[in-house]
Amino acid sequence: MQSKRSRLLLPELIRLEALIETLPKAVKASELARFSSGGHSYPSYLIELAAFDPAKPTLLLTGGVHGLERIGSAVLIAFLESLLQRLEWDHGLQHQLNQLNLLLLPMVNPVGMANHSRSNGNGVDLMRNAPVHCEDKAAFLVGGQRYSPRLPWYRGNPQQPEAESQVLFDLVRQKLFHSPFSLVLDCHSGFGQVDRIWFPYAKSRKPLPHLAELYRLRQLLFDCYPHQAYQFEPQSLHYLCHGDLWDYLYDESLHSGNLFLPLTLEMGSWNWVRKNPFQLLSSLGLFHPVKPHRVKRVLRTHLTLFHFLIAATTSHQHWRRAMFPRMLRQEAMELWY
Repeated sequence: MQSKRSRLLLPELIRLEALIETLPKAVKASELARFSSGGHSYPSYLIELAAFDPAKPTLLLTGGVHGLERIGSAVLIAFLESLLQRLEWDHGLQHQLNQLNLLLLPMVNPVGMANHSRSNGNGVDLMRNAPVHCEDKAAFLVGGQRYSPRLPWYRGNPQQPEAESQVLFDLVRQKLFHSPFSLVLDCHSGFGQVDRIWFPYAKSRKPLPHLAELYRLRQLLFDCYPHQAYQFEPQSLHYLCHGDLWDYLYDESLHSGNLFLPLTLEMGSWNWVRKNPFQLLSSLGLFHPVKPHRVKRVLRTHLTLFHFLIAATTSHQHWRRAMFPRMLRQEAMELWY
């Protein structure tokens, strides 16, 4: 068990473990790893809403890759809480969850969260840690640096990935690569004043092979929810970087024979700072809404997106069968490239 002090550092872990203690039999919680720092150890839990079936499509929701961006973990834990409450009585949700594998990994980097640090306990930025080198000029420092772990965006040794990165690699390889179709949404915060949904590549301005599928997914989201405010775009429109975990896993997936589409939700935390500049006095202020009413607003804002991704994963055969790939790719090229 965690000490009282370490648990106080991680309210998200307290809430997650409280939920785990009340899980119904059909929902499984696994401790994938335990990471140590400062005499304390912190678990990383995987929640599976049903027994994993490789014949079904898979949706993986992750958060907490950067320890300062705690709101991503909080959003996923709140979503899990909502699902568990509805599972008690909602037969429609029960039926839907029987059609896919829904996995949640809310705290990829619990040591970073406990330390109020972007990096893990070794000072490594996990989103710069994969063995991927930028094909064009990466953004200075922000794109990944090897000068010192005392500076942000430190890459570490990509040829020997950090333990947190390896846990994520193993999970995706063992489960998602064996599914006929899989989606990932990795929840972050801290870029701009609007919420963005990014997809690879971060290493290059070249379009990825499955551009048509991603553009079709964008069409479905915008057609079904025309009043949403997401920007859906490649990360390369803003900056390039080395070592992106999802670039690495996406490229590896091209040899699996199954379709794997990773997305990143970048919650626009600058908008929170604009409304409350004093939160910059807090170590979390640039990445977390801080004010209780804003936290509640963020926790409910992305529920529609999560349910859309569940539906898109479950029904992937239907919307993919109706695609016109050449036309969609051409429209995507005109929009983004």
